[in-house]
Amino acid sequence: MSKFYVIATPIGNLGDITFRAISILKSVDLILCEDTRETKKILDKYEISALTMSYHAHSKLAKVDKIFAFLKEGKDLALVSDAGTPGISDPGAMLVSKIKEHFNNQIKVIPIPGATALITALSASGLPTHEFTFLGFLPHKKGRETLFKEIRDAKRTMVFYESPHRILKTLESLIKFCPDKKVCIARELTKIYEEFKTGTPLEILEYFNKNPDKQRGEFVIIVA
Repeated sequence: MSKFYVIATPIGNLGDITFRAISILKSVDLILCEDTRETKKILDKYEISALTMSYHAHSKLAKVDKIFAFLKEGKDLALVSDAGTPGISDPGAMLVSKIKEHFNNQIKVIPIPGATALITALSASGLPTHEFTFLGFLPHKKGRETLFKEIRDAKRTMVFYESPHRILKTLESLIKFCPDKKVCIARELTKIYEEFKTGTPLEILEYFNKNPDKQRGEFVIIVA
Protein backbone atom coordinates (compact mmCIF):
# COMPACT_ATOMS: atom_id res chain seq x y z
CA MET A 1 0.00 0.00 0.00
CA SER A 2 1.37 3.40 -0.97
CA LYS A 3 1.59 6.03 1.74
CA PHE A 4 0.72 9.69 1.35
CA TYR A 5 2.22 11.83 4.11
CA VAL A 6 0.86 15.28 4.99
CA ILE A 7 3.88 16.93 6.60
CA ALA A 8 3.93 20.15 8.61
CA THR A 9 6.97 22.36 8.00
CA PRO A 10 8.27 25.43 9.91
CA ILE A 11 6.39 28.73 9.66
CA GLY A 12 9.60 30.73 9.89
CA ASN A 13 12.37 29.26 12.00
CA LEU A 14 13.73 26.21 10.15
CA GLY A 15 14.66 24.62 13.47
CA ASP A 16 10.97 23.97 14.18
CA ILE A 17 10.73 20.92 11.93
CA THR A 18 10.33 17.57 13.72
CA PHE A 19 12.78 14.65 13.63
CA ARG A 20 9.97 12.48 12.27
CA ALA A 21 9.27 14.92 9.42
CA ILE A 22 12.94 14.95 8.40
CA SER A 23 13.09 11.15 8.48
CA ILE A 24 10.03 10.76 6.27
CA LEU A 25 11.11 13.46 3.81
CA LYS A 26 14.34 11.52 3.35
CA SER A 27 12.48 8.26 2.73
CA VAL A 28 9.68 9.17 0.28
CA ASP A 29 9.87 8.83 -3.50
CA LEU A 30 8.44 12.29 -4.22
CA ILE A 31 7.74 15.50 -2.29
CA LEU A 32 4.85 17.67 -3.50
CA CYS A 33 5.60 21.34 -2.77
CA GLU A 34 3.51 24.48 -2.92
CA ASP A 35 6.68 26.20 -4.17
CA THR A 36 9.73 24.01 -4.81
CA ARG A 37 12.06 26.98 -4.24
CA GLU A 38 10.72 27.49 -0.71
CA THR A 39 10.86 23.80 0.14
CA LYS A 40 14.44 23.60 -1.17
CA LYS A 41 15.57 25.79 1.76
CA ILE A 42 14.46 23.08 4.19
CA LEU A 43 15.73 20.21 2.05
CA ASP A 44 19.15 21.81 1.69
CA LYS A 45 19.44 22.56 5.40
CA TYR A 46 18.72 18.94 6.37
CA GLU A 47 20.56 17.37 3.40
CA ILE A 48 17.43 15.83 1.88
CA SER A 49 17.84 14.90 -1.78
CA ALA A 50 14.34 13.60 -2.61
CA LEU A 51 12.64 14.31 -5.93
CA THR A 52 10.23 17.28 -5.79
CA MET A 53 7.24 18.41 -7.84
CA SER A 54 5.07 21.49 -7.50
CA TYR A 55 1.43 21.26 -6.43
CA HIS A 56 -0.44 24.48 -5.66
CA ALA A 57 -3.79 26.25 -5.97
CA HIS A 58 -3.40 26.71 -9.74
CA SER A 59 -2.28 23.17 -10.57
CA LYS A 60 -4.24 21.55 -13.39
CA LEU A 61 -6.12 18.25 -13.25
CA ALA A 62 -3.29 16.68 -15.26
CA LYS A 63 -1.04 17.23 -12.23
CA VAL A 64 -3.52 15.34 -10.02
CA ASP A 65 -3.58 12.49 -12.56
CA LYS A 66 0.21 12.36 -12.44
CA ILE A 67 0.10 12.15 -8.62
CA PHE A 68 -2.45 9.34 -8.85
CA ALA A 69 -0.16 7.49 -11.26
CA PHE A 70 2.75 7.67 -8.79
CA LEU A 71 0.53 6.26 -6.04
CA LYS A 72 -0.73 3.44 -8.30
CA GLU A 73 2.91 2.51 -8.93
CA GLY A 74 3.32 1.94 -5.19
CA LYS A 75 5.40 5.05 -4.54
CA ASP A 76 5.28 6.93 -1.22
CA LEU A 77 4.57 10.67 -1.50
CA ALA A 78 4.82 13.61 0.89
CA LEU A 79 2.86 16.85 0.72
CA VAL A 80 4.28 20.07 2.18
CA SER A 81 3.21 23.70 1.95
CA ASP A 82 5.47 26.75 1.95
CA ALA A 83 4.99 27.02 5.71
CA GLY A 84 2.95 25.31 8.38
CA THR A 85 0.51 22.43 8.10
CA PRO A 86 -0.78 21.50 4.63
CA GLY A 87 -4.54 21.58 4.23
CA ILE A 88 -5.11 24.42 6.71
CA SER A 89 -6.13 27.39 4.52
CA ASP A 90 -4.10 25.60 1.88
CA PRO A 91 -4.75 23.93 -1.52
CA GLY A 92 -3.47 20.64 -0.12
CA ALA A 93 -6.89 20.03 1.44
CA MET A 94 -8.42 19.49 -2.01
CA LEU A 95 -5.69 17.03 -3.01
CA VAL A 96 -6.14 14.94 0.13
CA SER A 97 -9.90 14.90 -0.52
CA LYS A 98 -9.37 13.72 -4.12
CA ILE A 99 -6.98 10.97 -3.02
CA LYS A 100 -9.41 9.66 -0.41
CA GLU A 101 -12.28 9.80 -2.89
CA HIS A 102 -10.38 8.13 -5.74
CA PHE A 103 -8.52 5.42 -3.83
CA ASN A 104 -10.95 4.84 -0.97
CA ASN A 105 -8.86 2.91 1.61
CA GLN A 106 -6.19 1.71 -0.82
CA ILE A 107 -3.89 4.64 -0.01
CA LYS A 108 -2.95 5.41 3.58
CA VAL A 109 -2.97 9.16 4.31
CA ILE A 110 -0.71 9.85 7.29
CA PRO A 111 -0.49 13.25 9.04
CA ILE A 112 2.90 14.32 10.41
CA PRO A 113 2.09 17.11 12.89
CA GLY A 114 4.13 20.21 13.50
CA ALA A 115 4.00 23.98 13.23
CA THR A 116 0.88 25.93 12.35
CA ALA A 117 0.52 29.70 12.74
CA LEU A 118 -3.00 29.36 14.13
CA ILE A 119 -2.06 27.36 17.24
CA THR A 120 1.30 29.09 17.67
CA ALA A 121 -0.42 32.47 17.88
CA LEU A 122 -3.16 31.28 20.23
CA SER A 123 -0.70 29.66 22.62
CA ALA A 124 1.08 32.96 23.38
CA SER A 125 -1.78 35.42 22.89
CA GLY A 126 -3.04 35.52 26.46
CA LEU A 127 -6.63 35.48 25.14
CA PRO A 128 -9.18 32.73 25.92
CA THR A 129 -8.39 29.51 24.04
CA HIS A 130 -10.82 26.98 25.54
CA GLU A 131 -13.14 27.65 22.58
CA PHE A 132 -12.27 29.31 19.29
CA THR A 133 -13.37 29.50 15.65
CA PHE A 134 -10.84 29.68 12.82
CA LEU A 135 -11.92 31.69 9.77
CA GLY A 136 -8.84 31.21 7.58
CA PHE A 137 -8.23 34.16 5.24
CA LEU A 138 -11.16 36.54 5.09
CA PRO A 139 -12.67 37.15 1.64
CA HIS A 140 -11.58 40.37 -0.05
CA LYS A 141 -15.09 41.53 -0.93
CA LYS A 142 -18.10 39.20 -1.05
CA GLY A 143 -19.13 38.04 2.41
CA ARG A 144 -16.51 40.13 4.20
CA GLU A 145 -18.97 42.35 6.06
CA THR A 146 -21.01 39.31 7.08
CA LEU A 147 -17.94 37.77 8.68
CA PHE A 148 -17.17 40.92 10.65
CA LYS A 149 -20.72 40.85 11.97
CA GLU A 150 -20.14 37.22 12.95
CA ILE A 151 -16.96 38.24 14.77
CA ARG A 152 -18.91 41.03 16.52
CA ASP A 153 -21.60 38.63 17.75
CA ALA A 154 -19.29 35.71 18.60
CA LYS A 155 -19.30 34.21 22.11
CA ARG A 156 -15.94 32.53 21.58
CA THR A 157 -12.49 33.62 20.41
CA MET A 158 -12.23 34.21 16.65
CA VAL A 159 -8.99 33.71 14.71
CA PHE A 160 -8.06 34.53 11.13
CA TYR A 161 -5.10 35.28 8.88
CA GLU A 162 -4.39 38.60 7.16
CA SER A 163 -1.87 39.92 4.65
CA PRO A 164 0.24 43.09 5.11
CA HIS A 165 -1.59 45.12 2.47
CA ARG A 166 -4.98 44.55 4.13
CA ILE A 167 -4.06 44.75 7.80
CA LEU A 168 -5.02 48.43 8.22
CA LYS A 169 -8.31 47.97 6.38
CA THR A 170 -9.11 44.98 8.59
CA LEU A 171 -8.40 46.95 11.76
CA GLU A 172 -10.70 49.72 10.50
CA SER A 173 -13.46 47.11 10.03
CA LEU A 174 -12.88 45.79 13.55
CA ILE A 175 -13.17 49.35 14.87
CA LYS A 176 -16.47 49.71 13.03
CA PHE A 177 -18.04 46.39 14.08
CA CYS A 178 -16.48 45.54 17.46
CA PRO A 179 -14.57 48.57 18.83
CA ASP A 180 -14.54 47.33 22.44
CA LYS A 181 -13.32 43.79 21.88
CA LYS A 182 -9.84 42.76 22.93
CA VAL A 183 -7.61 41.93 19.96
CA CYS A 184 -4.19 40.31 19.73
CA ILE A 185 -2.18 40.49 16.54
CA ALA A 186 0.69 38.05 16.12
CA ARG A 187 3.20 39.08 13.46
CA GLU A 188 6.13 37.23 11.87
CA LEU A 189 5.79 34.22 14.16
CA THR A 190 9.03 32.32 14.97
CA LYS A 191 11.04 34.83 12.89
CA ILE A 192 13.53 37.49 14.01
CA TYR A 193 10.90 40.25 14.23
CA GLU A 194 8.20 38.17 15.93
CA GLU A 195 5.77 40.42 17.78
CA PHE A 196 2.49 40.23 19.71
CA LYS A 197 0.40 43.38 20.08
CA THR A 198 -2.75 43.39 22.23
CA GLY A 199 -5.39 46.07 22.74
CA THR A 200 -8.57 47.46 21.24
CA PRO A 201 -8.74 47.66 17.44
CA LEU A 202 -8.24 51.43 17.64
CA GLU A 203 -5.17 51.14 19.88
CA ILE A 204 -3.57 48.63 17.53
CA LEU A 205 -4.40 50.70 14.43
CA GLU A 206 -2.78 53.75 16.01
CA TYR A 207 0.29 51.64 16.83
CA PHE A 208 0.65 50.48 13.23
CA ASN A 209 0.08 53.97 11.86
CA LYS A 210 2.88 55.27 14.10
CA ASN A 211 5.13 52.35 13.17
CA PRO A 212 4.68 51.68 9.44
CA ASP A 213 7.60 49.23 9.45
CA LYS A 214 5.44 46.98 11.64
CA GLN A 215 2.89 46.62 8.82
CA ARG A 216 5.11 44.08 7.04
CA GLY A 217 4.99 40.32 7.41
CA GLU A 218 2.35 37.69 8.00
CA PHE A 219 -0.41 38.31 10.53
CA VAL A 220 -2.63 36.16 12.73
CA ILE A 221 -5.51 38.16 14.21
CA ILE A 222 -7.21 36.92 17.38
CA VAL A 223 -10.39 38.56 18.65
CA ALA A 224 -11.49 37.63 22.18
